[in-house]
Amino acid sequence: MSTQNIQSSPSRTVDAKAATTSQLPARVSLDKWADAGFTWSGQVLPSDFTRLESLLTPEHEQSVIGVETTLSKTSNVLGLDFALDGEVWFTCQRCLQPVAVDLSGAHHIDLLEDEVQAKMLDDDDEYLLLEEVAQNDGPESFLPLARLIEDEILLKAPLSPKHDDCEMIIDQVGEIEEVEEESPFAALAALKGKLS
Repeated sequence: MSTQNIQSSPSRTVDAKAATTSQLPARVSLDKWADAGFTWSGQVLPSDFTRLESLLTPEHEQSVIGVETTLSKTSNVLGLDFALDGEVWFTCQRCLQPVAVDLSGAHHIDLLEDEVQAKMLDDDDEYLLLEEVAQNDGPESFLPLARLIEDEILLKAPLSPKHDDCEMIIDQVGEIEEVEEESPFAALAALKGKLS
């Protein structure tokens, strides 16, 4: 049975092929698991993601998000696959009431050693260069797993969340006087009448 070594937050590290921890690892050792592969599944709270939490409404209780993730190498290209299942609650930008946004879906990111590997991919494949995302801790290199998942959640979240069928709340104070403005063409008609 594989062993795991989890450091305390914020730099939780998992050194196990099949993680059995209930907490999403912040980072995974690439030196140990890039070739062997790594899997983790469990549930996370939206509050586990600091940047996401700052966007959520405090007026509705957030539910857990199911996460299944796999780091594996195929055709000499390292890939991160993960599936999300759940929803988060934002504030509707029209009515200012809570609105649910579904995060469910599968994601795949190729993690490339250099730009040369990008030529092996299809044009629509998502990829990141390991030199840009990997974190070095002494001689060891780590993949910031939790941050990459949070990045994808933020990309999927709408910039301006809205209900499909709500109206903007407008508070009116006092009466609005309707002023009838004279048409600018009425002056032209008067001039035309004088010239004829």
